[in-house]
Amino acid sequence: MFPIGTPGIPWGAVEKTAWRSTQTKKRSYADDVLSVIERIKQYFDVIPYGTLDYAPDGSYPLFALKSRNWDAQLPLAMITGGVHGYETSGVHGALLFAERDAKKFERRANLIIAPCVSPWAYERIHRWNPNAVDPNRQFKSDGQAGEARLLMDFIAPFRGKFVMHMDLHETTDSDETEFRPALAARDGKKFEAGQIPDGFYLVDDSGNPQLEFQKAIIAAVEKVTHIAEPDKNGQLIEEPLQSRGVVNYDVLKLGLCAGLTGARFTTTTEVYPDSPRATPQQCNEAQAAAVVGGLEFALKAAL
Repeated sequence: MFPIGTPGIPWGAVEKTAWRSTQTKKRSYADDVLSVIERIKQYFDVIPYGTLDYAPDGSYPLFALKSRNWDAQLPLAMITGGVHGYETSGVHGALLFAERDAKKFERRANLIIAPCVSPWAYERIHRWNPNAVDPNRQFKSDGQAGEARLLMDFIAPFRGKFVMHMDLHETTDSDETEFRPALAARDGKKFEAGQIPDGFYLVDDSGNPQLEFQKAIIAAVEKVTHIAEPDKNGQLIEEPLQSRGVVNYDVLKLGLCAGLTGARFTTTTEVYPDSPRATPQQCNEAQAAAVVGGLEFALKAAL
């Protein structure tokens, strides 16, 4: 039983306050993310797109990296990381791509990279923001997360102009031991255990499936790390396989970040950092490889 709340009764303000009081800072957004942005700002225009004020914990400035040699004639692509702050390789994979790989696409594409959408959650290694809201269900007009609203406002002038958007995520053991039990408790529901896939997989958009794009990413990533195998029911995360390592979600209906841009090619990456067959650096490399593979496919398709 989750230690906060009464089984079967959704949380109110008292329970959410009690939950927030248990969340402590475990790492530094300034040290881990902003320092890298400072180091690579010579290659990008660094765009502040808002600040999250989460007193008494502090305020968090939000930044996106934008191609310095912007050319309106080039295809536009977006990479987001850290929508779920605890999913470490989403953040560091986006930064790795920005620092090491983005130069390969100079004068081939305009890039916008938001490497850490949820810095409060990054510091606390959590899925939610301090209001016990999951930002990756709030990318919609009535969304309740500042993390989503600020990014939506920033992207609004570009929406519909993107050829690709990749949202970088992880699936961890803590999904089953902490975050899904917390979700059930928050919503007054019974927790039902699931199974964490061991390996990399992708979530395509059922409203705009682009299977060949997903296959190209899988082919790029399997050079770096292993691809998740289906469970005994032939599924991943209780969803039927569309192809090796690929499942579908209704991105817009769920308010997922992958629906933010209206891009032709979209995906949500998922790595498994708790696998005995993968290291943290390997997970970062897998994310960067996914972006490179996806971009190469999307840019060829856009010609």
